[in-house]
Amino acid sequence: MAAPGPQRVAAIDCGTNSLRLLIADIDPVRRELADVQRRMEIVRLGEGVDATGRLAPGALARTFATLEEYARAIGESGAAAVRLVATSATRDASNAAEFAAGVRRILGVDPEVVSGAEEARLSFAGATAELGRASRPGEPGRDGPPGEQGEPVPPFLVVDIGGGSTEFVLGDPDDATRDPSAISDNIGCVRLTERHLHDDPPSPQQVAAATRDIDAALATVAGSIPAASARTLVGLAGSVTTLTAVALSLTAYDPARVHHARIGAARVHEVTAGLLGMDHERRAAITVIHPGRVDVIGAGALILDRIMDGFGFAEMVASEHDILDGIAWSIVTRAAGRPARR
Repeated sequence: MAAPGPQRVAAIDCGTNSLRLLIADIDPVRRELADVQRRMEIVRLGEGVDATGRLAPGALARTFATLEEYARAIGESGAAAVRLVATSATRDASNAAEFAAGVRRILGVDPEVVSGAEEARLSFAGATAELGRASRPGEPGRDGPPGEQGEPVPPFLVVDIGGGSTEFVLGDPDDATRDPSAISDNIGCVRLTERHLHDDPPSPQQVAAATRDIDAALATVAGSIPAASARTLVGLAGSVTTLTAVALSLTAYDPARVHHARIGAARVHEVTAGLLGMDHERRAAITVIHPGRVDVIGAGALILDRIMDGFGFAEMVASEHDILDGIAWSIVTRAAGRPARR
């Protein structure tokens, strides 16, 4: 039987804050993923869910309008299969059926509202595929002295900081005998901002309250998986990549510079304190911060800062490849009857 060739698939990640599309050609033999199109829009699907328990009509309308655009792009690309994974906001909402009906109408597939553990495993698969060969010690823009950084070493702790929740997954992608360990906790940049960071900039008391929430969540994580035993911390999603771009002093967002950049704990703390000390106008003036993240980036940065402090990581490796890539890979691996992880 001839080996299967590249397959064109479409993956959609519907999070609390953002909606993202990846159309990619995947070669299951060469284990290669080539981008055809990547898109990201801030739709804030989870707006108000923490307080009301429901997806707001305006949030649903924004999400459906963007999905209509994605459906056109998918049709034009000729992608053979589509998978939409919905995460924290739709797990929490009492009117999730309304969301599901809209997805079926627009895309012709059912949304898959995955558990936090499955969300974390998809993120792990997307984030760790290239780490064994992608480290570039001493490259300009990398944190630390040239030539003194080796390749990232497993086990990896992959942390996906979303709008409503943060997923933690610990594992070694080369160990086929053991599944990664995963846990999700309801700390996210939108949730914490809505719950605590009400002033502009937030008061020290508000930051302290958010910090207590994060630290309590990290204690739960530590009780479930040995997070501190990881040798490399890998950070995913918009809060992490935005903080990385700020930490690298980029004047324009450059995914190639951000991907696999290594940022030290002291620099993460410095950037976090700076963002929490700024008002909206000053944050909005930072060109690498997407307008849809200006209001929530302080909380996202604080989550990363507390993770690094709480688990004792000296640096963080940022990844542009995350749950979206994991979703794309899962389409191919599930079709072939293999576990949906790399």
